[in-house]
Amino acid sequence: MRDFLIRRALQAVAVMLCISAITFFVLNVVPGDPVRIMLGDLASEEALETVRHRMGLDQPVFVQYFNWLTNMLRGDFGDSYFQRAPVIQLLGRSLAVTARLAGFAYLFALISGVTIGVVAAVNHGNAIDRILMSIAVLGISAPAFWVALLLQIVFALNLHWLPLSGTKTAAHFVLPVIALGTRYFASISRVTRTAMLEVLSQDFMRTAEAKGLRKWAVILRHGLRNALIPIITIAGTQLGDIFTGSILVETIFSMNGVGSLMVNSINQRDLPLIEGGVMYIALICVVVYLIVDVLYAVVDPRIRLSGGEA
Repeated sequence: MRDFLIRRALQAVAVMLCISAITFFVLNVVPGDPVRIMLGDLASEEALETVRHRMGLDQPVFVQYFNWLTNMLRGDFGDSYFQRAPVIQLLGRSLAVTARLAGFAYLFALISGVTIGVVAAVNHGNAIDRILMSIAVLGISAPAFWVALLLQIVFALNLHWLPLSGTKTAAHFVLPVIALGTRYFASISRVTRTAMLEVLSQDFMRTAEAKGLRKWAVILRHGLRNALIPIITIAGTQLGDIFTGSILVETIFSMNGVGSLMVNSINQRDLPLIEGGVMYIALICVVVYLIVDVLYAVVDPRIRLSGGEA
């Protein structure tokens, strides 16, 4: 297990280094001068060169990358060109909002998705199964922004049950959490149902029931445990998606999260903020996939024994 973890950790580090290099060099070849954007078209060439020298933008791009990478490894992502504040501070402030939104949305998606999937599988072929899977199909088909607007119209504007936008109280997060988590809970429920149907037809399930164990004890203890691999796969993948895919929901509900911060930084060509945001997104995805790999190895020891190739 130790060798498996070391190998996966080294792969994660290599992926992060590749992403950092691609991000930095791509952003630095994109047309546009951030210094001229900052100072305006009326700035003199002398002023532009002075600011470029102070920011280190007059150095060769490989030197700039090396300096940026070494500073980043020390936790220094530089300062925002336009907000005049450390990038790590701006990301941290926005991450607090995004983490709450994505965290609650993920819990909503995971708990409701697994529950609906198990119930649908147990009631395979009857009305409950058809109703639950129809809801799941609708959830997968509905874009997050459409669900968000619909929830705002019904529960905020018409019924006045919940706030329309903002992040001041827990009530402000209810509608965004549902809007963001709907598609993911629908996907998890369908995968859970399929995995459970395959397990429920196995001989060991009938043997467990024949021994007199309670039906739901057999389903949860033996059935769900043996259906975990595909559920872990979809749930792990969607954890990264939820954390990095909340831009539209944050915008619609006027939430100052990382998504909104990234949109503004791209519009302003704020390179340090864009680079820091991309590395944040990459780090979340890499860590999530690393955790999923570890969970694979815990649930099915054959994966780590086979050298991690399964």
